[in-house]
Amino acid sequence: MATPSEKLADALEVLHQLQKNGLVAIRSAELSRTYRERLVQNGFLEEVIKGWYVPARPDETRGESTAWYASFWQFCAAYLNYLKGDDWCLSPEQSIALHIENMTVPKQLLVRAIKARNNVTALPHGTSLLDIRSSLPEPDQVSVKNGLRIYSLSAALIACSKQSFTQKPTDMRAALSMISDASDVLEQLLEGGHSAIAGRLAGAFRNIGRNQIADDILSTMRAAGYDLRESDPFEYQSSLSFSRREQSPYVNRLRLMWQDMRETVIEHFPAPPSRTVDKTAYMKRVEDVYVTDAYHSLSIEGYRVTPELINRVRAGDWNPEQNTDDKERLNALAARGYWQAYQAVRKSIDQILDGHNAGQVVDNDHRVWYREMFAPGVTAGIHKPADLAGYRNAPVFIRRSKHTPPSKEAVRDMMPAFFELLQGEENAAVRVVLGHFIFVYIHPYMDGNGRTGRFLMNAMLASGGYPWTIVPLEKRNDYMAALEEVSVNQNIKPFAKFLGSLVQAALEGKEEPPLPRS
Repeated sequence: MATPSEKLADALEVLHQLQKNGLVAIRSAELSRTYRERLVQNGFLEEVIKGWYVPARPDETRGESTAWYASFWQFCAAYLNYLKGDDWCLSPEQSIALHIENMTVPKQLLVRAIKARNNVTALPHGTSLLDIRSSLPEPDQVSVKNGLRIYSLSAALIACSKQSFTQKPTDMRAALSMISDASDVLEQLLEGGHSAIAGRLAGAFRNIGRNQIADDILSTMRAAGYDLRESDPFEYQSSLSFSRREQSPYVNRLRLMWQDMRETVIEHFPAPPSRTVDKTAYMKRVEDVYVTDAYHSLSIEGYRVTPELINRVRAGDWNPEQNTDDKERLNALAARGYWQAYQAVRKSIDQILDGHNAGQVVDNDHRVWYREMFAPGVTAGIHKPADLAGYRNAPVFIRRSKHTPPSKEAVRDMMPAFFELLQGEENAAVRVVLGHFIFVYIHPYMDGNGRTGRFLMNAMLASGGYPWTIVPLEKRNDYMAALEEVSVNQNIKPFAKFLGSLVQAALEGKEEPPLPRS
């Protein structure tokens, strides 16, 4: 008779085969009842709605949202295609978000269909599908992205509401910047007789500096006999302009986010110290706070480390070749990697205090920080040597977050643009806050992004003469909530205020966050 472990292994083999075939949304009919119940009971499968499941991880806390958020888009694509075939399309506004690679999980996904019943389908963790009875775009105005039926970009810009320009200005400007020529929208504007929409789009293109497209829309529509009035649908003029050659939605959106957020950061972050930095004293403090910083930064990421372990690593009393326990302990490997990375960060800060451009220094050195952080894991055989190669080559998801980091292709576009922004930014507070946020927003590595983001934050603090600042474990929930708010809702204020309060305390010489008692 098969043991319980053997029975579970059989069920996992079937699940593995389904996943190899590309299935993320799994119907109950695709698994036997016995296998299905066994997988659910052991935490490998999670029910979404009756008869539909997604893979899960047994090490997640019951009720945690990570598996669902990671599966959301693939589930919706499979579910809607199964129920409706080709008779559906996401809303124009959601289509625009997906065109510019904004994969944030929405609270409610709006779906248009001819035979819809205007029903709401409740999904896990407060998300839902709203089925709206509505006409669909013409077949040549529909795009398919990762199985999701969406409006083509030009059709979406024409069909979206006027309020979209004020409610989602960053998304709308990024979408407009992808249009290279007026002909992309003119055919549909002319065929539909959309004179009011044409005037609005002309004003929107002029807002981002695409005057030629705006003029072409106006002159062509007027030549066809339409009475056109140009109107800017945005609430304010963009300080950025986009040439016809800049069509990367990732880079354009990044630049827009930076520009839109920087004034809020300046308003809510302490001014840099007026005194001249004593380099020797500054570097001494960086050395002195190592144990406290390592404890809190590693603990935020879920590693169970102690000051004793950190001091052991610091003193060199850590030998994976001779101590089997060290070799097998992920916590010890993380602590060793953090110590090695910390030494590399100190060298970077030394250069910054010597007057080198902080953005350029971090652009050159962040790869070194990353390699040092994970080198012990490679030595111990836990990580593959290829893991040190650089930016990720696969999707990555942030635990409990609705924010889905950009694709691997987007990472390679966004990181050079990010460092250009960092290098060109004159305000140290902006470098600190947006440097940290944008780095973890892009999430360029498979692991270590939070730790590297906090290292980057402190390198930028040094560039403004601010003291090394620790994000305490006790404020982890506030820290993560502020990051989620800016990642999902583009509201930088809570994050700027959160980091600003920590830096202000450090400026005032208040005590560092406590270490746990032995």
